[in-house]
Amino acid sequence: MKPIRILAAALTMAAASASAQQLEQWGTAGGWDVMIDPTLGDGCLIQAAYQDGSVVRIGFDRNEGMGYLSAFNYDWGDIEEGAQYDIEFDLDGQVFTGVATGIYLDDVPGADIYFDNPDFLFAIAEKYTLTLFNANGEVMAIDLDGTYVGLEAAIECQEEMG
Repeated sequence: MKPIRILAAALTMAAASASAQQLEQWGTAGGWDVMIDPTLGDGCLIQAAYQDGSVVRIGFDRNEGMGYLSAFNYDWGDIEEGAQYDIEFDLDGQVFTGVATGIYLDDVPGADIYFDNPDFLFAIAEKYTLTLFNANGEVMAIDLDGTYVGLEAAIECQEEMG
């Protein structure tokens, strides 16, 4: 699966939360949109939509001083907002465990996964495929082509933000 450019309708869907969050477009890099999230202390992020309907964000929450990966998909309707879910990431055969928090973005269910190790961002970017699992099995698998270039741009964006 390759990231596909987000059309205006998908951007509208993914850019507004229950609190009417508005992301600011900063640029594009590696097939990802590079954006600024004012609600996260002007944290920069990369965002892409995938053919399976998933929208994925990888970025920086400057309010919390952490990185995050968020994914949303209309097909994940049984997610409870605020609930904690044990998850596994498979990055080209290297498995990591974590906890995801159920969230909704403009009525689209998703999961928010925070991490405090900045090296983990580039561990993601240096791999080819990210597969996410929960207790029921595979949730999504995405091609990470272009992610390294996208994250380099997000860091440049973040440096611009101060």
